[in-house]
Amino acid sequence: MGKKYDRLGLNERIEIEKLLSHKLSYAEIGRKLGRSKSTIQREVAKQGRKKYKASKGEHIYISNYSQKRWNRSKIKLNLELEKYVMNKLDLRWSPMQISIKLKEKYPTDKTMQISHEAIYMYIYVHAKQELKIELIKQLRQKRRYRGNVRRGKDKRTTIVDPIRIDERPEEVKGRLIPGHWEGDLILGKDRTSAIGTLVERTTRTIIIVPLKTRDAASVRKAFVKEFKLIPKQMKRSMTYDNGSEMAEHKLFTKQTKIAVYFTHPYSPWERPTNENSNGLVRDYFPKGTDFSSISKARLKEVQNQLNERPRKVLNWKTPKEVFEEIILNKIN
Repeated sequence: MGKKYDRLGLNERIEIEKLLSHKLSYAEIGRKLGRSKSTIQREVAKQGRKKYKASKGEHIYISNYSQKRWNRSKIKLNLELEKYVMNKLDLRWSPMQISIKLKEKYPTDKTMQISHEAIYMYIYVHAKQELKIELIKQLRQKRRYRGNVRRGKDKRTTIVDPIRIDERPEEVKGRLIPGHWEGDLILGKDRTSAIGTLVERTTRTIIIVPLKTRDAASVRKAFVKEFKLIPKQMKRSMTYDNGSEMAEHKLFTKQTKIAVYFTHPYSPWERPTNENSNGLVRDYFPKGTDFSSISKARLKEVQNQLNERPRKVLNWKTPKEVFEEIILNKIN
């Protein structure tokens, strides 16, 4: 029996775009992705080697796929399901939250269950243009296209000797041992300003870091300054993406004794706590914010509000309460 064919995914298309920019052949790209040369060639031929974009490739696939099953959209065929989904989207529920709650509410009724991807498919493909625009506004990310796509050449390869997330201690994954952090930048208007975010995985405590500039030296100094205020037992590791602002990770580790681990390229889900916390920060500072005009006092005010907000994942305690309990227990 021949090998079952799985369609190319968005992450693979992103890799294809990146590797094409590095002048690799179809055969070389295929070997890196575990795909045949002909699969890569067929994918690129739809746009042309010089014009290939991952986002457009994904859009072409979705459009072709949706044409085959246009009249079989589950939401369009079930008025009760459509009403439920539309109502929850209007309440700012995510497609994942809607999907999970439907399974809980209708455990034996498959007609009232739908995957989160099918909801996204409805929003981005099946909905009429006017409705699509309104539905996208109700999503947290508000992206024009489905997926997290970076365009152009891969510029996030300036980290020298990165220690990958695979080498992280097992204790980090379970969240039982505190002191492990995730870090990132949130970019402002026209990518000319930024703030840093540092989130402790166990307590969900967030530190918002003011930044004058986002070069590697400035970011390192700002992060080191913030960590000086953190008790020693709460400083074990930090997981970061591949942004060039963390290029001075070795010096950062030397100055703070905090080991830095890097995620795989284009894998934001490997920093889930930080990604979620960045979404909370964006509620205060939406896209287009000029962070150079936001005072340090305002940033710390937002930081305190987030750390003093009860969280279900913490049994309705606040991050501040859990963080302080851990410190107190360590002292006692």
